[in-house]
Amino acid sequence: MYDHRALRHVPHLVFFLVVGAALVRLVALDIALCWDIVTVSALLATTYAAGLALWHRLGPLARHVWAVALVALWAVLVTLTPPLLTNAYVWCAVPLACAALRALGRRAAAAVVGVITLVLVGQLTRSAGGFDPEVVLIPVAAVWGTVALYRAQQRDAAERQRLVDELRGTREVLAREQRRAGMLGERERIARDLHDTLAQELSGSLMLLQAAEREWEHRPDAARTRVRAVADGLDVSLAETRRMIRDLTPSVVVEEGIEGSLRLLCLRAQQDGTAARVRFRSTGEHRPELDEQAATTLFRVAQGLLANVREHARANSLLVTLHHGADRVDLDVCDDGVGFDLARVTGRPASDRGFGLPAARTRLREYGGDLAVDCAPGRGTRIRATVPARTSSATLLAESPAAAVR
Repeated sequence: MYDHRALRHVPHLVFFLVVGAALVRLVALDIALCWDIVTVSALLATTYAAGLALWHRLGPLARHVWAVALVALWAVLVTLTPPLLTNAYVWCAVPLACAALRALGRRAAAAVVGVITLVLVGQLTRSAGGFDPEVVLIPVAAVWGTVALYRAQQRDAAERQRLVDELRGTREVLAREQRRAGMLGERERIARDLHDTLAQELSGSLMLLQAAEREWEHRPDAARTRVRAVADGLDVSLAETRRMIRDLTPSVVVEEGIEGSLRLLCLRAQQDGTAARVRFRSTGEHRPELDEQAATTLFRVAQGLLANVREHARANSLLVTLHHGADRVDLDVCDDGVGFDLARVTGRPASDRGFGLPAARTRLREYGGDLAVDCAPGRGTRIRATVPARTSSATLLAESPAAAVR
């Protein structure tokens, strides 16, 4: 596959080769007007080179002036050239036509190419002593053929640039949608956590306080018992609120990595006073990097699973294993608790159990992962969450922009 950028330099190379070869021939012949022709040739070459060197600094008007000046100098040059040496500068018409196409708009470029053609036909007719189709039409055909090819290349380049701009815009939109979807998913998770903890606890505390108020005069002991129950429940809610605040502080996954963040999560679960003994281990020789969003999702799944064990499993021990495979990362959460009926739980809406197994499975599948559950009443539970290894969000977007949308 050829390089379009290198192809753009071919007309410039042709121009300087033609001018250089013509100058060498003129100096060797030492004919009349030779040094006038050499001077105009040098001025033409200097103007051409200056335009190329300052191209990105030139505005539209300066580029127009540059193109017109080149054609004017070339017309003077071929007029000064004796008929014997006409062919020495005739082929400058090809790179000059390309320069006009590059510097001017469609209509202006067509007008300049028309002027080049008229000058070319007139000079070739004069040098041949009359109109000779073989002498005149071949250079003219070369000019117009080159113009057609150069115009096609310009259209292809414009189309490629349009596609690149569209792809860049699409990737920016997808990145924004990914961030937005992540924010919405996190808000939904927080809402579920608040509903399952604070909202329910506050609702229960309100009912107990209302009952205590009714019983305060007639059954003060029962009323005090209810107030103490409210105080104990609020203490638990305060601890849960502090845990949620810790989870929402700057991402521990970003700071510690998936392994370090899971290790801290297990340590906190043990320190929060759970009855189960929580252990963490990491296995596997490979250490593939995870996409940040996928790693965060795996961490959130682990949070939800540990919360479920703490609230429902009544387990004595809990083992969390992070296994690094060649192309994926597995998270195993095993407990020796009471277990549950898988069919009943998976058929229940996710909002009924905090983070929820169905919700966890859905979020993992958004990243090409999955969730497997092995459990039965009375024999504990083993849950495996899997995500594929990916290098980075940017790579993911570059490989498949649609796959990055959450």
